[in-house]
Amino acid sequence: MPSSPPWVRPVTIAAVLFGLLTIFSGGTALFGGAAARAAVGDAVLFVLWFNFLAGFIYLLGALALYKSTIWAQRIAWLLGLSTLLVFVVLILVALSGTPFEWRTVGAMTIRSAFWLTVAFALSKTA
Repeated sequence: MPSSPPWVRPVTIAAVLFGLLTIFSGGTALFGGAAARAAVGDAVLFVLWFNFLAGFIYLLGALALYKSTIWAQRIAWLLGLSTLLVFVVLILVALSGTPFEWRTVGAMTIRSAFWLTVAFALSKTA
């Protein structure tokens, strides 16, 4: 991708903020004290770990977008599809009776939509 479309800069900023917030919130939930763990409620542990680790990849994806590298598209697809897969597993786990938080469903919807939209948009500009 030799030159970036005009939408790339604001999406890059959003990806950085999204990544930092994801790392912070996931890190607080995973490594914080009892009060932080209680505030999380019925978090599903594998989803919490996935999102925390994915936050670092969000930052890598933001860097790739900023530098207009070809691997920005690959990272966006990786994040979008892996998030969607974890989301589907979360739904199956929830349907089996495991307690979960509805806010997690909302967050996974936003995360999947964000990265899949970026991936599709990058596919159109490549």
